[in-house]
Amino acid sequence: MATFLTAQEAAERIPDGATVGLAGMGLSGWPEEVACAIRDRFRETGHPRNLNLKQGSAMGDWGYGNQFLGWDRTKRPDGPAQDQGNRGVTRFGEAGEGLIAKWCGAHIGSAFSLNELVRQNKIQCHCLPQGVIVNLWREIAAGRPGLLTKVGLGTFVDPRVEGGKMNQATTEDLVELVELGGEEYLFYKSFPLNVALLRGTTADENGNITFEHESVLNEGLAVAMAAKNSGGIVIVQVEYVARKGTMDPKQVKIPGILVDYVVQATDPMACWQAEGVYFEPAFSGQIKKPVQALPKLPMSDRKVLCRRCAMELRAGSVVNLGVGIPADVALVVAEEGYTDQITLTAETGAVGGVPAALPNFGSAYNPECTMLHNDMFDMIDGGGLDITVLGLAQADEAGNLNVSKFGARLTGPGGFINITQSAKKVVFCGSFMAKSKVLVQDGKLVIAEEGKAKKFIRQVEQITFSGPYARPDQTILYVTERCVFQLIGGKMTLIEIAPGIDLERDILAHMDFVPVLAQNLKTMDPAIFQEHWGGLGQSIRA
Repeated sequence: MATFLTAQEAAERIPDGATVGLAGMGLSGWPEEVACAIRDRFRETGHPRNLNLKQGSAMGDWGYGNQFLGWDRTKRPDGPAQDQGNRGVTRFGEAGEGLIAKWCGAHIGSAFSLNELVRQNKIQCHCLPQGVIVNLWREIAAGRPGLLTKVGLGTFVDPRVEGGKMNQATTEDLVELVELGGEEYLFYKSFPLNVALLRGTTADENGNITFEHESVLNEGLAVAMAAKNSGGIVIVQVEYVARKGTMDPKQVKIPGILVDYVVQATDPMACWQAEGVYFEPAFSGQIKKPVQALPKLPMSDRKVLCRRCAMELRAGSVVNLGVGIPADVALVVAEEGYTDQITLTAETGAVGGVPAALPNFGSAYNPECTMLHNDMFDMIDGGGLDITVLGLAQADEAGNLNVSKFGARLTGPGGFINITQSAKKVVFCGSFMAKSKVLVQDGKLVIAEEGKAKKFIRQVEQITFSGPYARPDQTILYVTERCVFQLIGGKMTLIEIAPGIDLERDILAHMDFVPVLAQNLKTMDPAIFQEHWGGLGQSIRA
């Protein structure tokens, strides 16, 4: 039976040098009150110290705190002003050097203070694919030596490239290249887990944990099993406590036999459902919001870009949308009235409905089903996605994409590697130039101010998607507001140009390489540059 503790008492149970596992995405699944207690105990006593932190997804206040998106942190709709952009894993970095010695995650961009320690080479850091990390917990729980997969071949996590190492201080090899049956695989090694640090919604007196207000059914069960079967401890923060024997057993996501300690949060603000909202019942299935109540995109080059990506969708297809501009494709589909013709998904497990954009990315409005996070990646890795729309930060002449590292800016791949290596059609989308000002006027694009940095360069800084490793049966597109490229025969091929855009002046002059020009080079559909479109139905049924 679980013991009920304060957050401060739970922090005292974590030994020096422990490997600590987390589960969740954004602020979903994040035990804010316990994490702050760990930080404060280290500040006061110097313990626990030299922790090895393991996480699957980005866990933090990514949306409003991200300086690179340029969002105004003073305009947060609610929540304490002093906590804007500071919640999540970044709490551990607030303690300074010594609390965390090693850090491994799929996405590290939202933990700003901890990320800074990585940039300064004060802690070791690996970034590995999200689907690998969330499913490696099951291998550890079952006592198996690791995870064998093709995910990551040819990318920066391949040991022949960088092995997932994000700074010079990182020397340990977590990934091995192996051959089985004449084929190459990557082997991600298991490790003992000393502490599972988790969050649910409700605990009963026996420590059974439910997730009824969580927007994501995260990998917490697997992390708890991995800790218990490694001889470690499981700490779960909850918002509510119920009498034993009163919970629906089918709603219990982590059984009490796996839970050592329960912390009931003293402040509801430590239990936010997502980064941008304390509780949205349409995320966790208590209500279904009318589609017309969802946000709408204003007319802009961003909306044009999302419309062009939406034209690649087909009726009956299963679709994944990434963070940033790709997530807004869902709003275009909803505005056009075709959410019932395709199935939109989020890699965290939402199936159906409308995936949310930042600051609530990972959640979804009105999902038909919420799968476990790790189960969703089983489906993704096995080829269950018809199409994915993901971000475009840097591309090179070999078709490689980088979304994980830009000079001193470290973010990691998230689920990018799993998804791009498995989806049948991959659509990368983003602005053609960084920080350009592009207007939509009279059905044409007008470059009001040219961008500050090129995105189509000779060689990407880090390989998050490998063009040469793309499967022959995959369709790979690179969609911008100015033009569209396709990877054909291993060559970046320009296939469409937006109305109002000059090929030499607005495209080729801002690329570090010369793409192949398609013989039947086309103009992008002029209809998507109008205030009102209404044309998605024609393409979606093509």
